[in-house]
Amino acid sequence: MSDPPPDLVDPVDLQVESRGRRKTLTGFGRLVLRSTRLVWRTRRWLFLGLLALQIAAAALLASQVMVVEQVLQAILNLDAGGQTAALIAPVLLLAALTAGTALIGALRTNMGRYLAEAVSRRTWREVLDAATGVSLRHFEAPAFYDRLQRVQTSAPTKPFQVTQALLNILGGLAASLGVGVVLVGIHPVLLPILLLSGVPLLYTNRRESALEFAFNVEQTPRMRERFYLTYLLTGRDEAKEIRAFDSGGPLVGRFDRHYRAYQHDLSRLLRKRSALSLLGNLGSALFLVLALLTMVWLITQGQVSVAQAGAAIVAIRLLQTQIQTLLHGVQATFEAGLFLQDIDQFMTAATAGKHEEDGAVAPSEFEAITTAGLRFRYPGSDAEALAGVDVQIRRGQIVALVGENGSGKTTLAKILAGLYDPTSGDVSWDGTDTRTYARSSLRSRVAVIFQDFVRYAFTAEENVAIGRDVHSADAARVRHAARRAGAAPFLEKLPHGYETRLSRMFKGGRDLSGGQWQRVAIARAFYRDAPLMILDEPTAALDPRAESELFDSLHEVLAGRTAVFISHRFSSVRSADVIYVMDQGRVLEAGSHDALMAQGGRYAELFRLQAAAYLDTETR
Repeated sequence: MSDPPPDLVDPVDLQVESRGRRKTLTGFGRLVLRSTRLVWRTRRWLFLGLLALQIAAAALLASQVMVVEQVLQAILNLDAGGQTAALIAPVLLLAALTAGTALIGALRTNMGRYLAEAVSRRTWREVLDAATGVSLRHFEAPAFYDRLQRVQTSAPTKPFQVTQALLNILGGLAASLGVGVVLVGIHPVLLPILLLSGVPLLYTNRRESALEFAFNVEQTPRMRERFYLTYLLTGRDEAKEIRAFDSGGPLVGRFDRHYRAYQHDLSRLLRKRSALSLLGNLGSALFLVLALLTMVWLITQGQVSVAQAGAAIVAIRLLQTQIQTLLHGVQATFEAGLFLQDIDQFMTAATAGKHEEDGAVAPSEFEAITTAGLRFRYPGSDAEALAGVDVQIRRGQIVALVGENGSGKTTLAKILAGLYDPTSGDVSWDGTDTRTYARSSLRSRVAVIFQDFVRYAFTAEENVAIGRDVHSADAARVRHAARRAGAAPFLEKLPHGYETRLSRMFKGGRDLSGGQWQRVAIARAFYRDAPLMILDEPTAALDPRAESELFDSLHEVLAGRTAVFISHRFSSVRSADVIYVMDQGRVLEAGSHDALMAQGGRYAELFRLQAAAYLDTETR
């Protein structure tokens, strides 16, 4: 049985995989190598600095054990007539070592925090590049959203979590080695007993990791539901309907029920983890007791002095702490392992998705765009959105797509824009199949404004310039595009003109009416200055006068460019050079307004129905 495509892996499969996978040293090494490579590429000198601090902290801990023995010996010598001055030097040295350890701890915390943010930024950049680079078809698959949700949760923390765990492991090993050498110098039998104290914790930590990952995978659907409800209850656009239908209370109740169920499952998980932790720590404590009893016996046998015994107690406590740090690092590595694999699989799928759209650079101009036998089916759908569409768009033409809802107009527009590849058939630019072009290159030759265009909470200038180069906007060009779209008069009257934020979400921001936003979106398309413009319901929010003015001047403002526009208002398309009438994914009729009216077919029928509705309204 072949593996499923990367974007169709079910989250439950990860849970099964986590149960069946052996936590081998090879797997551990791969996880550590993968995460360390990421951190190394991000801030190598900071990583090396943290590593140096770990080693320095280990050396200080070992030194403290030796100095404690000197302090205790000096105190015992006082009873035997020793000088008090002999106690000053080791006490001061112990204080200095303690202060140095605290300082190193503070530096490690601050440097680790900065490195974590740097890694998070790099990982987010890679994930966002991948998410914005894949074909639009991936966003039609629920499994893609599941994986994207998990990656969004894991990407900021998991890669550095493994590297932080590695640093803890290295620090724990270095400290254990240093303290262990001191402890062996006191008596060799104590060290192996303490090392055995880590075995129970090693077992229980691994079991806790498996439980944690299984819990996270199991809770993914419930978490997504909570996030969605939070979005509904706090979203600006949703606020009016929530209040109009008084649905806030029921939705809050639904949110609370999901959260309560999550807390119930979390309580069950924490009880299991607590039981395992108790079991592991009790087993470790037994070995600690054995080590202490052994030391008492060594004292009674005269094999260890009182000063050595005091130092040994400190060493035993420090060594046990370092062993636990080391084991917790191993646990954190394994716990993050499957999350990292999930991120890697997402990145692999995204990379493959990008390569699907590779090709030659699209030409900067065209004479004709044609589709032949164009068919398209959305992922997961049995019905064809397009079922054999043939259209031709010549340079400089204004082409209209009309038809009832669900006729396939917007789907055809998306394929013409290079957002989807057809299921079968082809789209050609001057006889060349567009699938031979890099889709990003093809899309750069098209300006698309859909009816559900995005209202960015950016400045007015950025809202227009995002159609091409928002980071280096040409102010003169922005204003020219705004004038062509009829947006300049109201944008210039904003408190800070084109520098005004178009959202009340931020201080000093202003919002626009629906019709004004529509003109800003059209200005965005003009600013892109592409040879092909696709406008999906470009006048839906405009009043009849503004709509008429826009279409009357469309030939002029396009300046010879080609335009495809979709409209439900048949009165808007009368000036189009060619009108394609679509129904159930097919082209029924094509021609100018006059020719289609003369045919007396579907277009004439729908046009008269709309005209009659307007006339009836005017005579009432």
